Amino acid sequence: MSGLVLKLAPKERILINGAVIENGDRRSRLSVVTPDANILRLRDAIHPEEATTPVRRVCYAAQLVLTGDSNPTDARLPLLRRIEELSQVFTDHDSRASLAEATDALIQEHHYRCLKALRSLIPREDRLMAAHAT
Repeated sequence: MSGLVLKLAPKERILINGAVIENGDRRSRLSVVTPDANILRLRDAIHPEEATTPVRRVCYAAQLVLTGDSNPTDARLPLLRRIEELSQVFTDHDSRASLAEATDALIQEHHYRCLKALRSLIPREDRLMAAHAT
């Protein structure tokens, strides 16, 4: 079987192609076989009030495309610009690899992959912000 396998906790919510789906009272496992379905675990979602740092703002913008709240064509260039801005701050090899992955995914219209690559920068950004605050 190919595709994405989601393991859901009781009452866990996910967003699939714009529809919020809530799991029942038991753990369950779903296989999503439709390629390029837009899926987001709501526990992983960034809420507007949490988009307070550069990386989180770019993640939130990518998430809006994934959830269908932004038009992918209209959002593409602004997202590419924001990723480029991040590349001027995150200059280490691992961050550059994540940013390249996000760019490639965005160009190929793989919005979940783009968001996933960008989210990998959040812990690094948190460390930089903490070091700057001291």
